[in-house]
Formats: sequence, C-alpha cells, structure tokens
Amino acid sequence: MSGDFTIQMPTDLRSQQHTRMLPLDASPAPRKATNITRLTVDIPTSFRPQRANERTQPPRWKTREFLAYYVVAAFAIPLMIWVPVSLSSSSHPNFHQFRGRLSQGWLFGRLVDNSDGQYRSFRNNFPLLTVLAGAFLLLKFIFTYALSAPRRTHHLHLVPFLVVFSILMLIGLHGTSIVKILAILVLNYAIAKYTRGAKYGPWLTWAFNGLVLFANDRNSGYRFSSIHPSLEALDAMKGFYPRWHISFNITMLRLVSFNLDHYWACNGVGTPDTGTGLAEKPRTTTPHPLEVYSFINYLAYVLYAPLYIGGPIMTFNDFMWQLRRPTQLSPRMLIGYAIRFLACMLTMELILHFMYVVAIKDTKSWLGDSPLDLSMIGFWNLMVVWLKLLLPWRFFRMWALLDGIDPPENMVRCMVNNYSPLGFWRAWHRSFNLWITRYIYIPLGGTKNQAVTTFVIFTFVALWHDLSFHLLAWGWLVSLFILPEIAAHYFLPASKYGASPWYRHVCAIGGIGNILMMMSANLVGFVIGTDGMKYLLQQLVGAREGLQFLLGACFVIFVGIQLMFEYREEEMRNHIYRRC
Repeated sequence: MSGDFTIQMPTDLRSQQHTRMLPLDASPAPRKATNITRLTVDIPTSFRPQRANERTQPPRWKTREFLAYYVVAAFAIPLMIWVPVSLSSSSHPNFHQFRGRLSQGWLFGRLVDNSDGQYRSFRNNFPLLTVLAGAFLLLKFIFTYALSAPRRTHHLHLVPFLVVFSILMLIGLHGTSIVKILAILVLNYAIAKYTRGAKYGPWLTWAFNGLVLFANDRNSGYRFSSIHPSLEALDAMKGFYPRWHISFNITMLRLVSFNLDHYWACNGVGTPDTGTGLAEKPRTTTPHPLEVYSFINYLAYVLYAPLYIGGPIMTFNDFMWQLRRPTQLSPRMLIGYAIRFLACMLTMELILHFMYVVAIKDTKSWLGDSPLDLSMIGFWNLMVVWLKLLLPWRFFRMWALLDGIDPPENMVRCMVNNYSPLGFWRAWHRSFNLWITRYIYIPLGGTKNQAVTTFVIFTFVALWHDLSFHLLAWGWLVSLFILPEIAAHYFLPASKYGASPWYRHVCAIGGIGNILMMMSANLVGFVIGTDGMKYLLQQLVGAREGLQFLLGACFVIFVGIQLMFEYREEEMRNHIYRRC
C-alpha cells in the first residue's frame, strides 16, 4: 500500500449476510421507497418472513452455555487490550527500537503512533478536507441561489457547478497533471461513443483501462519532460497531491462504469424505467436515455469532488438517477451518521495513543515477544487498517450525503464481527463489491462457475491495488481460503441440516478456520508481508508454547463466533434495521 492517501481495499461480491448458519447465503432486500437510504441496511427478505419465529431459535442469551461464554469474553477481551498497551510501554525492552516513529500526541500526555503513511495523510489533512467540503457546500448554495429558479424536482442544473468545482479542485491537487487526467478521460469517452453497442466495446474498454493502470504505475504518472525538454517547467507545477496516478485506480472504476452502462443502454439491457422514484438496486440497473450519457455528465460523475479522492464508488447510472430523481435525506439521519463518524475517529485516536503496533510492525521490534504478543501485534494492526479505511470512506460519504448524493456504505460490519470469508468481503469496501458484482462477477457467469470467477476477481483486485507480489499472493490466498466455505455450502447446506443441534457448533468450528485464514491472508497482503507471516507462523507452530497458545486462541474464537451467531439471530428476531 502506498504512503499516499489512497483508499483502496479488498472486496466482497454481495451485501453482508445476516444468517446464523455459516454456509447460507442471502440477497439483500429491495428497498420500498426512495426516502430509505443507504444509511440503513435491513435484514434480507428471506429472513423477514411473516412469522419470524419459524426461522429463528429461542434466545440463548440467558442459557448456561452463553453464561460460560460471557466468562471467557470477560477474560479474553481485556487481555487483548492489555497486551498491546504493555508492549507500547516505555519500560518495554523493545521500546527504544520504535521510539523514533512516535510523535507528540494530544491525549493524556501520550505519544502517538502516526507512522502509517496512508492514515497520516488523512489525519494531518483532516482540517483542510473539512474546509474544502465546507467551501463546496457553501458555493453550491450560492450557485443555486443565484439561479433564482423555482423549486426543481431534479438537480441537473447543478452539473455545470459540479464540473467547474471538480476541475478547480484537481488543479489544486495535481497541478498541471490535470492535463494527463483529462486526456485519459477523453480517450475513454471516445471509446464509449465510438463503439456504442458493439460487442467489442467492453473488451476495448477493459484493455484501455488496464493498459492505463499499468502505464501509470510503470511511468510514475509520466513527466512532461519525457515528451519534450521544453515542457520540463510544467513538471514543477505539481499541486498539493502530485502523485495523481496513485488514486487514479478509483477513477478507473468510474471510467469502466460509464462505458459499460452506456454499452448496455445502447443495447436496451436493464430494468425498465417505471417513471417513479427508484430504490438503490434499480438505480444501478435501469439505463438512462442515451442523451444522458453526455460528456458533461460524464465529467460530473468521474470527477465528482466529494468522492474523487477515495470513494465510495458509485455507478454512473446510480449517480445520474440521484441527480434526475433526488433521494430524501433527513437531518436526523445525517446528524446520527456524523456522530458515529466522530466516535470512530476518537476510537482510532485512542488506539494510536496507547497501542504503538504500527511502529512495532514497521521496525520489526518483536524480538523476544511471546506468541500471544505477536498475535496481538498482528490483530491490532488489522484493526488499524480497518479504521484507517473506514474513517476516510465515511468522511467522503458524509460530504456526498450533505450534497444530497447517497453513495453505498463501504463498511457495514465491524472487522471482528465476521466469521465467513464471503460475508467478510461483503462487509468490507462494499461499494467496490457492488461494482465488481455488476461489471465482473455477473458477466463472468456468477455462481455458475464460482470457484474460477472468485480466482479471477481476487487476482484483479490484487493487481488493481498494486502491481506487487505480496498483494498478488494475498489475492490468491483469499481465493484459496474461500473454497472451504463454498464446499461447506454444498455439502452441509443449512436447508438440510440447519435444524440439527450439532449444526451450530460445526459451523463455529468451520468459522475458526475461516477467521484464521482471513487474518493470515490480510496480514500477508496489508500488514507484515510474506516474510513477517513466515516468522509469525514459525513462532506459533514451531514450539510447544506457540501450539498451546494457538489451541487457546481457537477456543476463544469459537466463543466469539457463537456470540456472533446469536447476535445475527437477534437481528432476525427483531427485524432490526441495522445502521451502517
């Protein structure tokens, strides 16, 4: 992962499942009205039957079994917090090795571990981003007021403002490199308009955008001086964020979305427009009249300021429907979302002030640490990865919500509230997952060839993040680790065995393997790499102490999975509309 501010992480294939049984899969329920937004995610239709108790078991919260689980949790959770705090103490023998990566904090006189380059870019620039968002909303208000137009039922009049503001923002961010970006955008638009509904159009789109990503990485965003020495002066006008090619990965997804949505519109593929308000899924699958796929709308979508830097990702169809038929976002929901964002940000600050696990990981200051210590260093690094992505994603989504645009929520479950690889990816970078479902998973055949499709998808996701071996290894590991769940779904379907008393426990045992495999894959891809993972495995399985710890950890994970199962049962019992 780059040290620059890029918000890119792996994906799932559909929305997070809410089932108790491990192998069971479910599709999200359709929304009933346009004023229900993605601020809430409801329980899937198949688990909101007319009589819910036919699908759920009586609550187990007060049973003897779960009382025993509470005892384990009361011991394990404080221990998981105490270990990284103690490793971060100035009295720890390894403290001097990572002390140089710490800086002065603002909480309780503590130092802060602000050494993660990706999150540091967001954290340090948070005030500037807030001012930018405020300026955008203020100028939009002034622009709307200056039109002196009667109340409109659409927001298409804002398109010129969106384009002008986005271009000015890109000039400030990337300087003269905006010329390179616009050149790529024009070429991609030309492909869409030239090929229209031709069968080779999607192939040409994919080939062009894949080549652009490779060329961007290979040439580090290009230099004007490489074209002609007389243009060297343009290279000095870099802007505040000169490495534009790092965040272009997300822009590339929008380019593909526009071209393929236009291709399907030319061929009349999609959900027919009923002329009424559209819910979330129909906004994506319902094509627009061909005149809507214009260059100015294309620029407004691809360069949309609130989502340009880090997403979340929207399809072109969804974006334009929200301009043509706006959704209603209540102030109460927006305030609640802002409060949850600030709570998450404070949580991250507490972790960075009391657990210096990123600095420990980066300097490999773990000599002499026990298997428990090593595992907690890895675990809390993954928590930092989860939070450092959640916070920018929610900030930019909140900016878009204040503008009246409702993009998908990326993180819909906490990282530690997952026991299924497929469910995990459905809850992590969900907007990317929805994008992949529409533009890769379904065109490749979906469930008809799930194993091969999964391998192709995760290979693409790994290369999309970075052209590096450790991320390619991550993609292949994830593909491999998903296969056991696919097999479990086939050989132990909940429809056949779900009522058996043993089924819940067998699923929990399977969940232990899932969690260990998910943590291993993500540690390789986004934390310690293959060398660090090799060292960790040697400490865990190469000695008696490590094996004893691993056995105890599996028991604790088993308890946690049982609590997750029951939590999902409680959601189904109460038909809870769970907030993202």
